[in-house]
Amino acid sequence: MIKDFFLLGVNNLKRRKLRSWLTMIGIFIGIAAVVSLLSLGQGLQDYINEQFEILGGDKIIIESKTLGPPGSATSKSLILTSKDLSVIENTKDIEKAAGLLMKSGVVKFKDEANVVFTLGMDEDYLSLFDNLGNFEVIEGRDLTDEDKFKVVVGNNHAYGDIWDKPIQLRDTIEIEGKEFKVIGIRGKIGNPFDDNALTIPKDTMKELLNIEDEESQIVAKVEKNSNPENIAEDLERKLRKSRNEKEGQETFRVSTSEQILSTFNNIFAVVQGVLVGIAAISLLVGGIGIMNTMYTSVLERTKEIGTMKAIGAKNSHVLSLFLIESGLLGLVGGVIGVVIGISLAKTAEYIAGIYLGSPLLQASLNPFIMIGALAFSFIIGTISGVFPAIQASRLKPVDALRYE
Repeated sequence: MIKDFFLLGVNNLKRRKLRSWLTMIGIFIGIAAVVSLLSLGQGLQDYINEQFEILGGDKIIIESKTLGPPGSATSKSLILTSKDLSVIENTKDIEKAAGLLMKSGVVKFKDEANVVFTLGMDEDYLSLFDNLGNFEVIEGRDLTDEDKFKVVVGNNHAYGDIWDKPIQLRDTIEIEGKEFKVIGIRGKIGNPFDDNALTIPKDTMKELLNIEDEESQIVAKVEKNSNPENIAEDLERKLRKSRNEKEGQETFRVSTSEQILSTFNNIFAVVQGVLVGIAAISLLVGGIGIMNTMYTSVLERTKEIGTMKAIGAKNSHVLSLFLIESGLLGLVGGVIGVVIGISLAKTAEYIAGIYLGSPLLQASLNPFIMIGALAFSFIIGTISGVFPAIQASRLKPVDALRYE
């Protein structure tokens, strides 16, 4: 019997094609928005999770508590120093630790000038990320401790639009008035900060900017089979004691890879929730449209309902028929919405990959998102048809047959 109701519902929707399509617009716009936004959000989250897996769960990151990016601290009380690095290196279960300098400076190439973030690294720091693609050099070579006025440029300097003429190997650029020879070009990372950054030897940056004792960021690698969370707590205690700071008033921040990833995931969850909430408004409009269509259908088919009841149809039969029809409107609208949503997400991924060269914007075709969207659209359609279906099922045969 359900099969017969289903076929009858399909035929009824076919007879009113234009109205059915207009009714489904709100549904498939809402579902398309939900699917595309969630797919892109999930893709971004998967990419970041992947990067953290490469980074490894054995890293602890120590930074000063500043409002700006690492390296923007100006107060001496906020700045990390070699003393902090020594405390970290001498902490139990720390295999290796190294510091990084980050500063912005004026960079000149030929007749152009730009303010660019410059990273000061040494071999110890680079060795912490041997397996991390972020520091891969695709042309030339990386820095060594023997280098002085040498620079490795981010991908956008060679292949982007930072300069009118791209920087190439063996070119000379000027950083804060000093000439540096380009010995390497890094691979594409996908975010502007890394792709626009320059890397020079750490000691050279200290000499160039008259930095006596400062670390913008310290990264520590824990020994195998050690618990990074416990070691991070131990590091906090030792640094508080070394810097003579009270608990809760620290001028530094100690974070494990897992903590940073958890923070990212929490932010993504909130952002995705807001986006889904906005898209749900369209679904609500679509649901109202289905309800209006079903009420109109009840009025148009009053005599038909009366005939069905006169020949033995029960209230439950009429109720089921109208619920199936409204559910079909939601489901078909959901299918169209899923197809459009996937297309939009893939188009955004293509544009980001081709024109922006960024791997950050990826569409994740998660089957749970698509199945969930279809189920949700069907439920919205069915719920929207409940009151019209109840009204139809309660019609008396005699009154329905006399309806004009």
